[in-house]
Amino acid sequence: MTYLFLQQYWWFLVSLLGALLVFMMFVQGTNSIIFSLGRNDVERGMLVNSTGRKWELTFTTLVTFGGAFFASFPLFYSTSFGGAYWLWIIILFTFVLQAVSYEFQKKLGNILGVKTFQTFLVINGWVAPFLIGVAVATFFTGSNFVVEKANFTNGLSPVISSWANGSNGLDALLDVWNIVLGLAVMFLARVTGILYTVNSVSDIYIRQRSRKLLRINLLLFLVTFLAFLIYVLVKDGYAYDPATGNIFVENGKYLSNFLALWPLAVMLVVGVVLFLYGTGRTVFDTSFNSGIWTAGIGEVLVVLSLLLCAGLNNTAYYPSAVELQSSLTIQNSCSSEFTLSVMSVVSLLIPFVLAYIVYVWRIIDRHKINRETVEEGE
Repeated sequence: MTYLFLQQYWWFLVSLLGALLVFMMFVQGTNSIIFSLGRNDVERGMLVNSTGRKWELTFTTLVTFGGAFFASFPLFYSTSFGGAYWLWIIILFTFVLQAVSYEFQKKLGNILGVKTFQTFLVINGWVAPFLIGVAVATFFTGSNFVVEKANFTNGLSPVISSWANGSNGLDALLDVWNIVLGLAVMFLARVTGILYTVNSVSDIYIRQRSRKLLRINLLLFLVTFLAFLIYVLVKDGYAYDPATGNIFVENGKYLSNFLALWPLAVMLVVGVVLFLYGTGRTVFDTSFNSGIWTAGIGEVLVVLSLLLCAGLNNTAYYPSAVELQSSLTIQNSCSSEFTLSVMSVVSLLIPFVLAYIVYVWRIIDRHKINRETVEEGE
C-alpha cells in the first residue's frame, strides 16, 4: 500500500462517515416536526420515543466523524474545528440540548415542563442540520483561514493555522451558497425524519399527516439541493499539482472530477434514483412504509459521491479564500504514512461495528411505537 493509497483510503472512510452522519440526522429531522405531527401529548410522546431509541447513534456518528478526521487529516481538524470553532460550538450545543431533553423531560421534579424540553428538541432539529450543511458547503466555496506550517517550530507561538478574521467560522453564514446547502441538508433531515416516522410509528393519523408533510419538504429539498448541485458543477474549483503541491483555480473542476471518476457519477445518479423512488412511493402508496431504507441508501450514495468528488483527483477539499496556497488537500493535511498504516489495520473492525449496529437496530425496532407504548409507560 502506497502513501497515496492510504490517503485516498482514509478520505473514503471519512467521506463514508460523513454520508452516514447525514443519513442519521433523521433523528434531528423528526425532532423538528414534533409539534407539526403530534397534536397531543400522546402523539408527541410517540415521536419522542421513536427517536429516543436512536439519538445516541447519531451523536456517536458525529463524534466518530470528527475523530476520524482528527486522526487521518489533523491539519483540517485544527484548521476547521479550531479556527471555525463558533460554528462547531453552536452545533455541539444543540446536541447537548438534545441529550438533556431526552433525559429529563419526563423526570420527576421537572419544573420547566415537558413542552420546554420538546422545544429544545425542535431547536436541535432545525439548527444542527442547517449548520452542518453550511460547514460542508465550505468544502466547495472556501473558508477564511491561513496556514503557516513554519510556525510549528516557533516555541513562542506554534500555531499552524489561524482564522483571517474575528468571526471564527460565523462568516460562513454570509455566503449565499453555504446557506442554500444548509437549507438543503435541513430539509433532507426533515424528509428522512418523516420517512423514519412512517416506518417506526404505527399510528394511522400520524402516518397520514406524515405523507402530507413529506410533499412540501421533499419539494423544498429538491429545489435547494439541485440549485447547489448545478452551482458546484459549473463553478471553478481548486486543483493542485501532486508533484509540486502548487494549488491553482481550474475551470469546471468538479464537473471534470465526475467525468474523470465516472463511478462517482454513476453513484450519484443511482443514489438520486433510489432516493426519489423511496420518497415518491411513500407519498403515493399508503401501504408502503419502508421508504426510509430505499431513500436512505440513495442519500448515503449521493453524499458520499459529493464528498469524494471534493477531495479526489488532485482537488483541494478545503480551499482558502484568503491565501490560495493555504488550501488543504489530502496530501498536505494528512497524518504520517506510519499513522495511516496502523489506523488502516484498526479500520478493518468497522464492518463488525456496523453489523452490531444493524443487529441492535433490528432488535429495537422489533416492536413498533404505538399509542399503547406511550400510555402504558413502556
